[in-house]
Amino acid sequence: MNDYLVECCANSIQSAIQGKLGGANRIELCTNLEVGGMTPSREDIATLMERINIPIRILFRPHSNNFMYSKSELSQIISDIHFCKKIGVEGVVIGALNMNGSVNKEQTKAMVRAAKPMNVTFHRAFDDCHNLQQDLEDVIDCGCDTLLTCGQHKNVTDGISNLEQLIKLGNKRITILAGSGVNHTNTEALYKIGIRNFHLSGSRKNQQGKLETDVLLIKAVIDKLVQIA
Repeated sequence: MNDYLVECCANSIQSAIQGKLGGANRIELCTNLEVGGMTPSREDIATLMERINIPIRILFRPHSNNFMYSKSELSQIISDIHFCKKIGVEGVVIGALNMNGSVNKEQTKAMVRAAKPMNVTFHRAFDDCHNLQQDLEDVIDCGCDTLLTCGQHKNVTDGISNLEQLIKLGNKRITILAGSGVNHTNTEALYKIGIRNFHLSGSRKNQQGKLETDVLLIKAVIDKLVQIA
C-alpha cells in the first residue's frame, strides 16, 4: 500500500472528476479558487457525493476577505457542517483567526465540535499566522486531524524548511498536508523532508478563463511519487 496521499483541490464538480481521473486519493471541494477558495453550494456537495467514490472534504469559507467571521457567519458554517455530516461527507476543511493573526481557538473548536466524527483539516488560514510553533499547538489543541499549509510562506518551495520543522514539532500528533505550489518538480524534495500528504489543484485556465483541474498535472505528481516512494 502506498504511504502517500494526493488531495485534489477542485473548484467544481468537473474539476473533482478530473482530479480523480488523474489519480487523486481524495478531493477537497471548494468554489472561487481564484480568491483562495470559498464554500461550495450544498447542491454541488450532494451531487459530487453521488458522482465519485473517493473521500471528499469540503472547504468552509463564507467570504474571501480574511479568516475572521461574525457570529452569523460562524452559525452558517456550522449549519453547513451539519449538512455535510448528515449526507456522509468524509471530512471538512475549516479554520478561523483573530485580528492579531493568531488562531481563533473558540471559533475553531466550535467548528470541530460540529464536525466530529468527520475528519477535520485546518486550512491555509494557518499561513496568515506568525508564530509557527504556537500556531501549530493551537491547531492541535482545537482537535484538528490535519493541517494544510505551505509553512507560513508564499508556497511550499519557500516554506520547505518550516514544513520540515512542522513535521518534527507535530511529532505524529497531526498530519501535515503540504499545499500551495505543489507540482511534479518539487514533489521529491517535499517527500525527502517527510511530507506524505500532498494538496494541489493541478489547474489551468479553460477556454472560458476559469481555473479547472487538468488530469495530466495531477497524474504528473502521482507518477513522481510512484517513482520515489
